[in-house]
Amino acid sequence: MQYDLVIKNGTVIDGSGLPRYRADVGVKDGVIATIGRIAAPANEIIDAEGHIVSPGFVDGHTHMDAQIFWDPIGTSSCYHGVTSVVMGNCGFTLAPCRKTEADLVFRNLERAEDISRDAMLAGIDWTWETYPEYLDVLDALPKGINYSGYVGHSALRTYVMGERAFTEEATEDELRAMIAQVEDSLRAGAMGFSTSRSMNHETSDNRPVASRAAAWDEMAAIVRAMGNMGAGIMEIAGEPNGAVPDRAARYFTDLKDLSIETGRPITFGMFGTRNAPGAWRPCFDIIEKANDEGGRLFVQVHSRALSVLLSFETNMPYDTWDVWRDIRALSLDEQKAALRDPDTKRRLIEIANKPYTGPEVIGTEARPPEWDWLLVLDTVAGPHRSVADIAKERNADPVETMIDLALEHDLKLFFMQPIANENQDDALEMMKHPRSVVTFSDAGAHVTQIMDNSLQSHIFSHWVREKQAFTLEEAVRLVTYDTATHWGFHDRGLLREGMAADIVVFDPDVMGARMPEVVTDLPAGAKRLKQMANGVNATIVNGQILLRDNEHTGALPGKLLRGPLARHR
Repeated sequence: MQYDLVIKNGTVIDGSGLPRYRADVGVKDGVIATIGRIAAPANEIIDAEGHIVSPGFVDGHTHMDAQIFWDPIGTSSCYHGVTSVVMGNCGFTLAPCRKTEADLVFRNLERAEDISRDAMLAGIDWTWETYPEYLDVLDALPKGINYSGYVGHSALRTYVMGERAFTEEATEDELRAMIAQVEDSLRAGAMGFSTSRSMNHETSDNRPVASRAAAWDEMAAIVRAMGNMGAGIMEIAGEPNGAVPDRAARYFTDLKDLSIETGRPITFGMFGTRNAPGAWRPCFDIIEKANDEGGRLFVQVHSRALSVLLSFETNMPYDTWDVWRDIRALSLDEQKAALRDPDTKRRLIEIANKPYTGPEVIGTEARPPEWDWLLVLDTVAGPHRSVADIAKERNADPVETMIDLALEHDLKLFFMQPIANENQDDALEMMKHPRSVVTFSDAGAHVTQIMDNSLQSHIFSHWVREKQAFTLEEAVRLVTYDTATHWGFHDRGLLREGMAADIVVFDPDVMGARMPEVVTDLPAGAKRLKQMANGVNATIVNGQILLRDNEHTGALPGKLLRGPLARHR
């Protein structure tokens, strides 16, 4: 046999959790043809000596629905070994939606997910109305990685109800229309249905996103329709306040009962918080009970703290405050000059030390700092010192210290503002829980606020190499087989003959994220955060090399991964 690609001399970690072994991997026609010793010729050979050969990583929680139109290879996720993603989470999708009503969808996305309206207007060629039509458009787009998606509740509501979707409950006729759209979407290949009841999700005009106006019964009726079809996952951005245990218990019990009744898997993210230590544990108890009683609930967890990244190049805590607002409107060079002016600096410090009286801060938006929890991101690995500690050393005001540190780094320094998962012992415990899946990058969203596309590579650099909390085999399984099987990608997530050839070749001794940077490569010149990785030698998608040492080869082998009803029709 003449192979299309052979990966020689590597150490195979196949995703199952079984021990590693040394072998060659031969690829033909986009699938793994042989694992063993290969002497036959190949069109292309990768020498993987000293490297791990693993399945491509799967990310179950992204928002690349708009990004795919201007960035087919899925940066920054692809730089960290991700070869397949699930998008359309939290009820935020671009379909169903008429082109003339696109602003209704943009309103749901712009603030809640920090996706630039100008970028969407400039970068998206709107040629669909229904979700099946949207999937057909995605199918035809050039793609570097594999994409799949949910149909989103907020888009469903605005498609059926128009402006009323943001403020009113649906009528019976409107609910029937939404259910019909979901049924058509599942038949066309949607992975399921997503929604949000999160207080952190608001529109660009400061209202709750459309799904938050829905009654619980509306959401439940849609999930029951999926149950009648025997297909579809429900993803929900959760409602409970961890500081109110009874409320959280009721919420997760309701989800438990809905999953048991319908037979549908239900998934959601969960984080720990320093404001309610251990509040997540009783929720996991309910999830365990749900699965014992015939439901299926599984939790998406993160590999580190959820942190807002602040910088003078992107967002700072005081951007809307008096005087700060005017300074921050200047070019970066003009800001440097202003910050070095003693009188201006004194005024900025004085204003920043006043109590905050502005609009509510939600989600991953910048907020006035707790100085003990504003950390200096001067290296990826850390340890990261707080501005409070540095200010004490300098005998200076924390605001002054923050300004001075930024100036010392030419205003290119990042500060981290952890807002969840601050306790890494809790994060590790959640990662190891049998009902959790390590995912939730939010890739494609919060593009100037967070940089969690690197959560997979962080597992290898931090939890495997530094902390030795997982073996390499365990870590690979977390981001391959576990994620692939939970979302039903049964031909991916393992290195087995006959499986799709999504493969990552990486050096475990150096695998890890580089420092983030600010770039302006979105349509309309919009900004975003970008982060590359070290140690990834090759990323292979459907048998073709997409990236070599994080450089795009020009190949676009990605596919639309349709759900089971479309695959089996």
